[in-house]
Formats: sequence, structure tokens, C-alpha cells
Amino acid sequence: MDITLSILAFVFTITGIVGCIVPALPGVVLSYAGLVCAYLTSYSTIGGAALWTWLAITVAVSVIDYFLPAWMTRRFGGSRAGAIGATVGVFAGFFLFPPLGIVLGPFFGAVLGELLHDKSDPGKALLVGIGSFLSFIVGTGIKLVAAVGMLLHVTADTYPVLREWAAGLF
Repeated sequence: MDITLSILAFVFTITGIVGCIVPALPGVVLSYAGLVCAYLTSYSTIGGAALWTWLAITVAVSVIDYFLPAWMTRRFGGSRAGAIGATVGVFAGFFLFPPLGIVLGPFFGAVLGELLHDKSDPGKALLVGIGSFLSFIVGTGIKLVAAVGMLLHVTADTYPVLREWAAGLF
């Protein structure tokens, strides 16, 4: 059972890293599932405090990634309509044009929201859309840091056992 859990731990954490870049996969959540798999092995040295800390990080990163497009839209001078458009664009892009839609949805949503609010300034609408797109880049970076951190934790926990197993084969 330990071998299966160890393999699943690595599969989940590596898939989680891919999921941070590919919008259709819940990257940080998959990485956390890998961490839980490593925790469930009989040889694990991962403590309960570490598991709870990574859970808090997973929830925080997921919430930040959800609200970041609207916040960045506002930081780039967007109105409430642009922020709502960016948030609606996340969901519309995810369901209508996956996986590319979740990348471009917030951009187009923010631009359309701003244009509906004020048609006289398309340059501002474009700038707000760029801010929304940058939120995708920042969100991806935050998710990658968390997912790679969990992979490193799983690797550090599993490496001594893998080393002993490989030494026993040869």
C-alpha cells in the first residue's frame, strides 16, 4: 500500500504543478492531495501541523486566485463594472471556451464591463483588461510556488525510503 500511496503522491503533486499552468485542472488542490497521500504512508514524517499549514495555504491560494482578477482590475483603474466583468469572464471562459477561455475570459470580461460602463474611453478599458490578464500571470505564479513547495515536501519525505529501496535492488 505504501508504494501505491507514494506513486499517487508524486502523480498528484506533478499533475498539480501542471494544473497551475493548465487552467482546467485544480493545481494546488491536486498537489495537496499528493501531500495527503504521502502523509498516509507508514514511513511518513509529515506532521499534522504541516498538513494543516498546507491546507491553509491551499485554501488561501485558491481564494486569492478566485478574487485576483477583480482586484487587479480595480487596481488598474477599472470600475465596479470592469471588476464584475472580469469575474464573470472567469466563469464564462471556463465553461464556454475551456481551457483558453479561462485565460482570456477575465481580459475580455473586464474590457466589456468597462466599455458598458463608459464607452468613451476604450484605451482605459484595454488597460483594465491588461490588468486583469496580469492577474492571471500573478495567480499562476502564486499557485506554482505553493504546488512546487508541496512537491518538495513530498520528495523530502519520500526520498530516504526510495533511496533504500533502490539500493536494495542493486
